[in-house]
Amino acid sequence: MTTTSSNLPPVKVAIAGLGFGESVHLPALIANPNLEPTAIWHPNQEKLNKACINNNLKGYSNWNELLESPKVDAIIIATPPEPRFELAKQALEAKKHLLLEKPVAINFNQVAELRGIALNNNLSVAVDFEYRAVPLFMQAKRILSRGVIGEPWLIRLDWLMSSRANKSRPWDWYSSKDKGGGVIGALGTHAFDILHWLCGPTKCISAQLCTSIKERMDPVSGNLKAVTSEDICLSHMEISSLDSQKTTPAQVTLSAVTKNGRGCWIEIYGSKGTLILGSDNQKDYVHGFGLWISDENQQLRNITSDEDLAFSSTWSDGRIAPVARLQNWWANSIHTGRPIIPGLAEGLASQKVCDYLRESASSGQKLTVG
Repeated sequence: MTTTSSNLPPVKVAIAGLGFGESVHLPALIANPNLEPTAIWHPNQEKLNKACINNNLKGYSNWNELLESPKVDAIIIATPPEPRFELAKQALEAKKHLLLEKPVAINFNQVAELRGIALNNNLSVAVDFEYRAVPLFMQAKRILSRGVIGEPWLIRLDWLMSSRANKSRPWDWYSSKDKGGGVIGALGTHAFDILHWLCGPTKCISAQLCTSIKERMDPVSGNLKAVTSEDICLSHMEISSLDSQKTTPAQVTLSAVTKNGRGCWIEIYGSKGTLILGSDNQKDYVHGFGLWISDENQQLRNITSDEDLAFSSTWSDGRIAPVARLQNWWANSIHTGRPIIPGLAEGLASQKVCDYLRESASSGQKLTVG
């Protein structure tokens, strides 16, 4: 539900980056009375000009000029991962509130540095873990919090997508480990945040990574270029309970190259029953999901979300509604000074798991997440 902060002017927001920023964040901003889109930043002047004309917004290709603008209170950074840390650091030092796409940065040390700057400057920094804002995910959280399925005994998360399965898809930043590409950053950051939120923090981890499509055509040179990022990740984890010292074994499988993959499915098997949340929809993570539970001696049955969790507005693009809800949480945090969840603490926890995954796959060892 979107609520208006009484007697407070809307937060003036700039968007850094196009793509997801223009297609999802911008329409969500426009619909929120607590937020006002005021500018767009992009380093490519031609793309910037086109976006500004289409959306009737002021454009900046110079980052420092944007940061100096008194008409910008906050910034949504929806660029590719590689430049995100430096952009965010400079914005925080300029006293701008932030909403960051994920992965927040290339490694967890960078996320920790951003968190320190934000805390020192009393700034609200949200991270776009938008599954926390999807009604059925929120309903699943309620069910688990009520203990309906009892003590979790086994957790399984399969996220099997086909977005990178086409070998003719050209090389881009996603193909580069150093640029923050790969299935861990694209899907894993969300997956681990979802598990932390629903079940508890990660205690131990072991992993295997694979690059199935090892070369892609470089659109600049026309030559084949090595792919250094993973497109498959298999991990075994121990999840600590939110309310005790007990741990639950978890298996997480991520893939961006599974043709006709089954989509995203979370299965939690407990001492009293089972919870299953999933969708085979490869494109829309709102309209395709279903939720099923069983308690003792019952068959799985379909569950809908409670009325108070319903979106106040929806769009044909299912991504916009949860992003709009998360943006409103961010706006309320800016207006009230209360911490935003999900924020950099959650971003740091997720990024740590991503980094430990890569270290475990490289060393072949089971690691304790510290």
